[in-house]
Amino acid sequence: IGAGEGKINYRLRDAVFSRQRYWGEPFPVYYKNGLPQMIDKKHLPLTLPEVEKYLPTESGEPPLGRANEWAWDTQQNAVVENGKIDHETVFPLELNTMPGWAGSSWYMFRYMDPQNEESLAGDEAMRYWENVDLYIGGSEHATGHLLYSRFWVKFLNDRGIVPVEEPFKKLINQGMILGESAFVHRKEGENTLITATEIDGVKTQPIHVDVSLVNTSNELDIEGFKVWRPEFKDASFVTDSEGVFKVTREVEKMSKSKYNVVNPDDICDQYGADTLRMYEMFLGPLEQAKPWSTSGLSGVHSFLKKLWRLYHSGADESFKVSAEAPSKTSLKILHKTIKKVADDIENFSFNTSVSTFMIAVNELTAEKCSSRDILEPLAILIAPYAPHIAEELWSKLGNSDSITTAPYPVFDAVHLKESTKEYPISFNGKMRFMLELSLDLSKAEIETAVMAHEKTQYYLDGRTPKKVIVVPGKIVNIVG
Repeated sequence: IGAGEGKINYRLRDAVFSRQRYWGEPFPVYYKNGLPQMIDKKHLPLTLPEVEKYLPTESGEPPLGRANEWAWDTQQNAVVENGKIDHETVFPLELNTMPGWAGSSWYMFRYMDPQNEESLAGDEAMRYWENVDLYIGGSEHATGHLLYSRFWVKFLNDRGIVPVEEPFKKLINQGMILGESAFVHRKEGENTLITATEIDGVKTQPIHVDVSLVNTSNELDIEGFKVWRPEFKDASFVTDSEGVFKVTREVEKMSKSKYNVVNPDDICDQYGADTLRMYEMFLGPLEQAKPWSTSGLSGVHSFLKKLWRLYHSGADESFKVSAEAPSKTSLKILHKTIKKVADDIENFSFNTSVSTFMIAVNELTAEKCSSRDILEPLAILIAPYAPHIAEELWSKLGNSDSITTAPYPVFDAVHLKESTKEYPISFNGKMRFMLELSLDLSKAEIETAVMAHEKTQYYLDGRTPKKVIVVPGKIVNIVG
């Protein structure tokens, strides 16, 4: 009817602010004649009492119902024993506690000035630090902590308590690492489990199985499964013609309930912590969900071995870093890497940083680079990604302090500037050969160099060209 107008919907959920559990901030509330009364803020903080168990009472009260000292004396303005409750000057305290987001909605401001006893934080501290520069958290928090943190901060700003309107400058929702779950299939209505190759046409119920009981060929350890799930110790197992029982696989969220969790301790024992760390970054963009594959670890592990060999040589792996001056090519590789990794860190593109390191190590290996001027800054660059091997290399380079104290390498664009160009030399538009020439040459100098080349004379075969087209930095075309 032409009377509509725009309106902001903050999509706030119903805020149930009480919890029937022990941990959480206690409410500064006591009950007089069944009505809630607030404890004056000058008598705060109110701290949680000691309890024998963190479980609800037998009568269904929250855990604070187990406390022996959880009453408020209005004359002493202090917590006293429950036995002193007389409903005249001593009253029972609230048994519920506040939710987690009662503190998580504003605690970042408290970090700025944690000893302040007069206010949430001092004005000077809050104006200096302002809001959180970067918040990294799962998207599952969007309608919980994150939503209410925004609400609280806007409220606190309206009240003049904090100087910012938003709690976070930048938010990144990291993707989940997905696991490959394993399933056995039980025939409906029977205590019979059927191998994956025989389930077609049979009504079955898939049951999660611990991936540690399945090998890389998807074969189930039947005896181990019976120990793990005793209710199936008398079950019938229908195997294939070779007596093998196989499971089916499915990519899902990695979680304990799906029994598809990979123990990082096992990975570290076999491959080392640096391999695990770099592989997690190499899996893909930070924001995307990424399927885990233990077989992919070997590629990153091989790269770290190659990195180690760059600093060592021979069967005895003797340290080979020297004081020789670096080549122009090596300097170009290093500074190209410095720039790319710095850009990737700013953009949280850690997976492409790992790719950049792999390319750099391959190129420096091909260059047979052993210059300290190249390999020392390379170790610093890779330290945030592979801290253990970087620290070891740093020590072998003769440094006594930790690599974490070293100045970060500075990018110098001079080393990326090309001094030569490989020109495609064409005859009547058809490219015949490539010729490397200095980029400092003029048009006339380029033409002279090309015409004097033996391959040019070969293709001309004694003819005089009608004209020579020179585009500096791009092509040379000989016509006629």
